[in-house]
Amino acid sequence: MHISEGVLSGPVLAAGAAVAAAGVGYGLRRLEGEALVRTGVLSAAFFAASLIHLPLGPTSVHLVLSGLMGALLGWAAFPAIFIGLVLQALLFQFGGLTVLGVNTVIMGLPAVLCGVGLRPLLRRTGPAFAVGAFLCGALAILGSLALVYAALVASGDALSVFAGLFFWAHLALMGIEGALTLFILSAVKRLRPGLV
Repeated sequence: MHISEGVLSGPVLAAGAAVAAAGVGYGLRRLEGEALVRTGVLSAAFFAASLIHLPLGPTSVHLVLSGLMGALLGWAAFPAIFIGLVLQALLFQFGGLTVLGVNTVIMGLPAVLCGVGLRPLLRRTGPAFAVGAFLCGALAILGSLALVYAALVASGDALSVFAGLFFWAHLALMGIEGALTLFILSAVKRLRPGLV
């Protein structure tokens, strides 16, 4: 769900950089002990999953795992996503350095909001947990799609058509991410209940 360099307007890039800096800074303060290791592992999983692209019309779709990161890391999802995006920009030219802030916010903010907002359901068992885990994965993608759409539309009317195509092409990803997040969180809850 990367936006490439040269697409967004200056004000959108500046706003994204400011919000990303605040999110990464706050997330770094939350990292201690085992959380640091968990953040590194999930950042690596995010990096690897985002490299597998499936072409779909004028865009491509890939796993993001942001809902999973939000559920397991909370605010530390911001620095985890930031590091994954930096490595992708430097090693594979996905996204880019000028749009790093916007791309971090696009994936990090919905991850944190879903992880923190759905935490009461994730702490329960049975159907409530299953609903919370699925929604965490699915709504994180929906939030990212809404932010991509807003960033493209705010950068110019010419991008409005592409923003709509991008949005609809990625809706199926919501169900996939929701199911994957449910599967992984269920396994984590069985093996290490304190992590969820």
